[in-house]
Amino acid sequence: MKFLGHVVRFIVAALVLMLVGFLVPGFSVGGFWSALFLALVIAVLGWIIEGIFGRTVTPFGRGIVGFLASAAVIWIAQFIVGGVSATLLGAILAALVIGIIDLFMPVSTPYEAGRRERA
Repeated sequence: MKFLGHVVRFIVAALVLMLVGFLVPGFSVGGFWSALFLALVIAVLGWIIEGIFGRTVTPFGRGIVGFLASAAVIWIAQFIVGGVSATLLGAILAALVIGIIDLFMPVSTPYEAGRRERA
């Protein structure tokens, strides 16, 4: 059941990324599979950033530093995932919209959920 929960979280994250790609100028996602792979890349990049700089600097951290880290991760991820394009302003706007959506509909990645369970 735990594995299925992770799969559902990634699917929801992909749908949110597709919605953000539709709403935000300067940020686009080619399709569902690109969005799903983008959600995976964002989770991995967040894990790497957290390992290097600590929890407060990760995209999952709160505040301005977490927001800027989220925008940077989105911008960097476009070079890894095909079908995704983001300008610097588009990445910042995407991070803002994702943050607003997360306020009303929290979506945690499987990595973040694992961190909560261990804490």
